[in-house]
Amino acid sequence: MFGLLTLSRVIDAATRFVGYHIRWLILAAVIVSAGNAVIRKAFDMSSNAWLELQALLFGAVFMLAAAYVLQKNAHVRIDVVSARLGKRARDVIDLVCHVVMLAPLSVILIYLSVPFSIESFISGENSPNAGGLVVWPSKFLILAGFVLLFAQMVSEVIKRMAVLLGEIAEPEAQPIHGHEPADTAVGGGHGQ
Repeated sequence: MFGLLTLSRVIDAATRFVGYHIRWLILAAVIVSAGNAVIRKAFDMSSNAWLELQALLFGAVFMLAAAYVLQKNAHVRIDVVSARLGKRARDVIDLVCHVVMLAPLSVILIYLSVPFSIESFISGENSPNAGGLVVWPSKFLILAGFVLLFAQMVSEVIKRMAVLLGEIAEPEAQPIHGHEPADTAVGGGHGQ
């Protein structure tokens, strides 16, 4: 189990690094969007490249931050049922859902996006819009996002198994974006 927990820590560190630094792309997307709007209104000029860059930046944040959100246990969940269950039952549900639902979904999307990304890169695919950007970075982000999400799912499975087997204590809930974590006794989550 020690080797698996070491792997989990490595995955968590990589996910945390990407998740922490990807946030700057939100600022970049806002600046590009505002700049594009000002230029369009002030000078009656626009560019498809700027519009596509906004979408690329937003897509990068969405795809690459998903694993970090899973790590921080900040993903959307339905607490109507789990809030009434004990801690061990919630851990089992998390473990089963990761293995039965998230793992196959991630593997299928990785499998499908590999040729999708490679073909786009090799062909030098460009946007069909006049003055648009190359397309392969957007397609590569889909692959990278699901690879990161799959890796983080592996880390979460390792941690859940270790907690259930009594190998490690429950990880401390961490504040997310300045908000204190919800009390785990109420079912608000059990931060990773």
